[in-house]
Amino acid sequence: MKTGTLILTVAAQMLVPLQILFSLFLLLRGHDEPGGGFIAGLVVAGAFALHQFVNGPEATRRLLRVDPRDCIGIGLLLGVGSAFPAWWQGEAFLTAQWWDVLGFKLSTPLIFDIGVYLVVLGSVLTAVITLTEVDKDEA
Repeated sequence: MKTGTLILTVAAQMLVPLQILFSLFLLLRGHDEPGGGFIAGLVVAGAFALHQFVNGPEATRRLLRVDPRDCIGIGLLLGVGSAFPAWWQGEAFLTAQWWDVLGFKLSTPLIFDIGVYLVVLGSVLTAVITLTEVDKDEA
């Protein structure tokens, strides 16, 4: 194994879990301060892209356990679904709703941000994995 490959492999083993945790921090922080679903989705997609560069697309698909295109669909459903609770309450479309669930404040903006997070993750990984697989097929 070349030294550069060894360094990248060891760095990825340490950085991927940290990037995933940091993306969750950004996702949850985004309601009161800068951050949110989009930037958190980019950070977690970067983590999985780094994992893919080191271990290959099949290992990344196994780590995800879900097809990235399914993440896009689930994210779109969550984003659209976050608009309906306000509508059902007779309020303006996309008005934020808050619920206290076991001491944790669940809200429609959080549901929307999780949807954006999943759409960004799925979109970026679909592109990166597809480009990697196309490149491998041509070689």
